[in-house]
Amino acid sequence: MNLKDTIRSIPGWPIEGVIFRDLTTLMQDPEAYRESCDILYDRYKDMNIDKIVGIDARGFVFGAVLAYKLGIGFVPVRKKGKLPYNTIEESYSLEYGEAVMEIHEDAIASGERVIVVDDLIATGGTIGAAVKLVRKLGGDILECAFVVELPDLKGREQIKDCKVFSITEFEGE
Repeated sequence: MNLKDTIRSIPGWPIEGVIFRDLTTLMQDPEAYRESCDILYDRYKDMNIDKIVGIDARGFVFGAVLAYKLGIGFVPVRKKGKLPYNTIEESYSLEYGEAVMEIHEDAIASGERVIVVDDLIATGGTIGAAVKLVRKLGGDILECAFVVELPDLKGREQIKDCKVFSITEFEGE
């Protein structure tokens, strides 16, 4: 199965000039969703990971399944104001705006081995903020994982010192 074929492209959303890669169509396809989750599991099953960090909101969809399959904890990184306990926060820029991400201050213990998961890496603002949050708590990031990468937007530059894994890419499209 070509997972790329299950991802809908929406030109001009949320603003003109952007082609939005909609992974909801991949998630609605049971074979594509299963294959995506299995690829992530196969990659990380032997890495002795302590926690999966998933980024609000579609990173939860893949990260929570991965944590479950690995039998480890899942940590949400959320948009500001969504977590109920004491948090630390990090501001960042999106390709079309500004935002703040938060993590519970007790979500990761110093030295815990972490994989950060999101559905897509574009300009790298969101993943950059998540990486900073995990590191503020003392987490050891083994890798950042994505279903889709948009390499033309140079998101890896925001996390240069992290290993990056992506299942598929959309280049220059």
